[in-house]
Amino acid sequence: MSEGASRSYKMLYLALISILLLGIAAIAYMWTLKRDELYKKEKENLALQKDQELLNEMLSDYTGGVSKDLKTDFKNMLETYDKLIAMDRSKADSLNLQKERISELLNQLNANRNLSAKQLMALKKENDVLRSIMRGYVMQIDSLNTLNIQLGSTLDETKNKLNSTSEERDNYKRDAEEKTERIKKGAKLQALGFTSIGLMSQFGKMKEADKAKKVVQIKSTFTIGENTLASAGKKSVYMQVVAPDGKVLTNRSNTTMETDQGTLTYSDKKDIDYQNEAIDLTIYYDIRGAELTKGSYKILIYCDGQLIGKDSFVLR
Repeated sequence: MSEGASRSYKMLYLALISILLLGIAAIAYMWTLKRDELYKKEKENLALQKDQELLNEMLSDYTGGVSKDLKTDFKNMLETYDKLIAMDRSKADSLNLQKERISELLNQLNANRNLSAKQLMALKKENDVLRSIMRGYVMQIDSLNTLNIQLGSTLDETKNKLNSTSEERDNYKRDAEEKTERIKKGAKLQALGFTSIGLMSQFGKMKEADKAKKVVQIKSTFTIGENTLASAGKKSVYMQVVAPDGKVLTNRSNTTMETDQGTLTYSDKKDIDYQNEAIDLTIYYDIRGAELTKGSYKILIYCDGQLIGKDSFVLR
């Protein structure tokens, strides 16, 4: 090999070695960048995990309250379905399917006491759907309303015949009066799906309490059902809280209402605009410094001068 060819070969060899070293250096640099990026991501993940743990700890009281409310609501729905089955056995199969789903959700709550806020919100949404389905069944099984609509039509026909003979007129009149009374009873509103509890104040929040000495407020939540025969418009819904000694709790003057049982004292009230559709209500009664006694408390709900629903709870 000539000297010139040998020199060219060496230069080519050195060039290849240089390119190889540059490639290795580039790969090493890129690997270093990726390693740094991976380390940064790991640190960010650890920070997010710590934030999540802190958030779960901060929400522990809130999620505990939601869980307790859901359990109470599911239990109340099961009781309402039992009443509906007793009223209409023909729908027992479909009603029992709803009961099975509610029982599954209740068992899920009881089995897992550490559900996240997201999981509880999903259960709460399903609870709202189940309550809506239950209201539909309440309206279907309200056979008294259906009967009263039929009676209303019959009553109109009967009144048109009162100009016949005096004997027929008297018979029709008596029959019309009886049916009118039945319609009046059918127009009575009904309060269903009660949840009545005592509340205490803790760290600026109201939480459920069952110890009499800690309760500062009484809360009753219920649904006034649909009734096409009832008069629509502005109405006052009155709540009586009856203590274990039989006395109605009240902390204001002039808290009386007129009912078909006479003039009665009430604890608190709420004004509503009733349009013959189901409406959810919550009424609160403030204890205002008084100390409650242990025992069973009754909740009585009145509207249009009639008792439309009742509930009870126990303080220890």
